[in-house]
Amino acid sequence: MMSIKRLFRRQQPARLQVLLVCMGNICRSPMAEGVLRAKLQRAGLGGQVAVDSAGTHGFHKGTAADPRAVAQAALRGYRLTGITSRPVVDADFSHFDLVLAMDRSNLATLRERCPVAEQHRLQLLLPFAAEATGQMLAAGAEDVPDPYYGSVAGFEQVLDLIEPACDGLVQDISRRLRTTP
Repeated sequence: MMSIKRLFRRQQPARLQVLLVCMGNICRSPMAEGVLRAKLQRAGLGGQVAVDSAGTHGFHKGTAADPRAVAQAALRGYRLTGITSRPVVDADFSHFDLVLAMDRSNLATLRERCPVAEQHRLQLLLPFAAEATGQMLAAGAEDVPDPYYGSVAGFEQVLDLIEPACDGLVQDISRRLRTTP
């Protein structure tokens, strides 16, 4: 069995743990992990929040992030080095305070696997953008689209969605940290 330390790529104790989830954990969730880590650092919260990513399917296990994701993230100043794909495991549902899916399909998969007592941890990432922008999402616009089979423009679009969502998530995390001992 894999050790908890190795499973959850964190070095220091954190007050809050966030897991970002897509299907294969090589495009969207690693990009979101890199963006969220950077934004938490800028907000002075990096040492208080552990961030990881995983996939609902394990077919890319151990693989680095897609080179297109790495390149587009780097153009905006985000580093994805050291992030390797791993599948969601049962322990994730009790370990992470927030388990944020990139789309409704992956959220449904997580809900099927997650124990009833831990369902409150599961959410979509994109609705956090409304917190940052003050604008509600259009109906049916809760999904970060999978850019894997598309062009580089798809990766840019994913970053355009993830950045404001992570801004809103940082605001939410900041509030959570102020209200939790």
